Amino acid sequence: MGLKPVAFHGDSLERLRDFPEDARRQAGHELYLVQTGADPTDWKPMPTIGLGVREIRLREASGAYRVIYIASLPDAVHVLHAFQKKARKTRQRDLDIPADRLRQLKRRFER
Repeated sequence: MGLKPVAFHGDSLERLRDFPEDARRQAGHELYLVQTGADPTDWKPMPTIGLGVREIRLREASGAYRVIYIASLPDAVHVLHAFQKKARKTRQRDLDIPADRLRQLKRRFER
């Protein structure tokens, strides 16, 4: 099986490009693992956003970074959001953004 394509939603690609180089490189490697069907190195499920949604957890000298995605849809690995985590608890906004993007994505599949 080939690599599953990656689809970025909203500003997630731009946000990912804003990560420091090490975190960006690490995120790229983790997404590559997901494309091949493997699990990322450090991840957790995000059921509050939606079934099958996961968060890649990245740690780097300048802080913690997150990439929220869903890979269970047949067409692609969908990156819903990418952000720097600045507090222990994830900001509500950083949960609402991927939830909204997932709703829009699912509407596309229902057509």
